Amino acid sequence: MSVKLGCEVFLDTYTPKLSGVRLGLLTNHTGLTSQLKPLVNRMLDEGLELRALFGPEHGIRGAVADGQYVSSGVDDKTGLPVHSLYGQTHKPTPEMLDGLDVMVFDIQDVGSRFYTFMWTMAHALEAVVENGLQMLILDRPNPISGAAVEGPVLDPAFSSLVGLYPVSTRHGMTVGEMALLVADRIKAPEGSVEVVRVEGWSRDQWFDETGLPWVMPSPGMPTLDTATVYPGMCLFEGTNLSEGRGTTRPFEIVGAPWIDAEALAERINEENIPGAIARAVYFQPWFSKHKDTQCAGIQLHLTDRRRFQPVTAGLQILCLIRAMYPSEFAFREPGPSGRYFIDLLTGGDRVRTQVADGVSGAEIAQGWQQNLQDFIRTRSQYLLY
Repeated sequence: MSVKLGCEVFLDTYTPKLSGVRLGLLTNHTGLTSQLKPLVNRMLDEGLELRALFGPEHGIRGAVADGQYVSSGVDDKTGLPVHSLYGQTHKPTPEMLDGLDVMVFDIQDVGSRFYTFMWTMAHALEAVVENGLQMLILDRPNPISGAAVEGPVLDPAFSSLVGLYPVSTRHGMTVGEMALLVADRIKAPEGSVEVVRVEGWSRDQWFDETGLPWVMPSPGMPTLDTATVYPGMCLFEGTNLSEGRGTTRPFEIVGAPWIDAEALAERINEENIPGAIARAVYFQPWFSKHKDTQCAGIQLHLTDRRRFQPVTAGLQILCLIRAMYPSEFAFREPGPSGRYFIDLLTGGDRVRTQVADGVSGAEIAQGWQQNLQDFIRTRSQYLLY
């Protein structure tokens, strides 16, 4: 059976029910049918009363760089007002929701807790419930499969837009399933949140097994391989190493000017990381960390993605680099929140402390197993597939 996206089920079965209903749409450039038709256009073609658009990080067209604030305004294609949820405001205000009955969400996620789209959805859901509206989540497959779950579980004290609720780094959930978890946490009234399910997708399917076209969810997520390594290699964003932004292989490549590429690759491969091999590389980022500077490091090549554990692998590599280059390696300094970014990514300060103390990645991974098992049990009640 072919995979049918939630937005396609929505168009086929929900449009007659929504005649005269005032709609807002939280979406971006991934809000497409399997034939790559924008949902916003299809909704307007169906005569639905679409009143406003809401955009996440990178904007509704996906053109804004990571971490850059996105402005609100008017969409020059449709003439609809666009409310940015990645700027001074992360949660829709009552003024933004004024005149709406239902918020529709359709964005492709990548399966990692620190990818912001999921939490923009969560903030929108909170606002919808607080203002007495309804929310429709048009579900999409988890591209790195919904079968594997890995990594530390977020400590709520470290909640942010890179992790709002206590879930593991690789959570193995779809946006619809996460919406059910959030709705339960905030005690949303029955009927206020509805998930339009994907048809024909099973939990163990990867995106390239669905027959659906891959559309880059963000500028730094060009391929499915990128999404696969991202739950672990994104940890390098919290350090002074380049995580490969400014190259054609972000997150697959990591390095710095002071690394011996061959020595690092050899040391990593001695660890026998399941499902991956490291190769020495040299690169010069054209933006982000070490811009226009010659760097050396490794590219992580996947050999068996089903055996590969990205969070553990990323942590192992980070710990090795710290051990090999203790004088050069550093965590990024705390930001305005007073938190280290690595702590926001890992969902607490324990991992950073252990890395600084020289604990190995494999040992650190053992420490999160009990909380992970607790999360897996909690997660099971929200699974739809």
